[in-house]
Amino acid sequence: MSTPVLYYLPPSPPCRSILLLAKMLDLKFELKIVNILEGEQLKPEFVAMNPQHCVPTMNDEGLVLWESRAILSYLVAAYAKTDELYPTDIRVRALVDQRLHFDLGTLYQRLTDFYFPTMFIGAPLDEGKRAKLAEAVGWLNSILEGREYAAADHFTIADLTLLVTVSQLEAFDFELKTYKHVKQWLERCKQHMAPYDYEELNASKAAMLADMFKAKMNQTGGT
Repeated sequence: MSTPVLYYLPPSPPCRSILLLAKMLDLKFELKIVNILEGEQLKPEFVAMNPQHCVPTMNDEGLVLWESRAILSYLVAAYAKTDELYPTDIRVRALVDQRLHFDLGTLYQRLTDFYFPTMFIGAPLDEGKRAKLAEAVGWLNSILEGREYAAADHFTIADLTLLVTVSQLEAFDFELKTYKHVKQWLERCKQHMAPYDYEELNASKAAMLADMFKAKMNQTGGT
């Protein structure tokens, strides 16, 4: 078997989740950086492979996937020795899938809606979008009440993608202390991922994005 190719940008939160899972699975990628800040994703050969021209994009012997949460599911099914990270029990998997969709369509979406326009184009912060983000974090807090992990009685890819999102919020100095269950779960997940180069692959890159955001805030005089 040839080595899967991952087109990625290290600070990108969706890319970070793939790199963390690869470390958990002891899976080696051929890594190819695509600098989306420089427009490299618009090169014809990349668009021919992925017409949506986004990262992460994975090519595993001709199977081309983008959308990080789809890649997470595939990698566990294809390369994990057990189903622990993406259980085959239908009812448990349904909860994992629901949490993956919640992260994609609600929590991470609202993070990007609030922070990224300021970070990338210097737009003023929108308090309405901050309120929507806080609402989503509140929903996650309710989901986690009475649970150690997001979907199963152990760590799954649902926790992994949510961990990347929530740790990015923490790096952005989003106030998490009022969300008790989220705070406890976040520390539990950080400890779980510490042996898998969590600091290098995720925490340091979350800080890098946060520094970009704060620098843009200082330029625009935002608060």
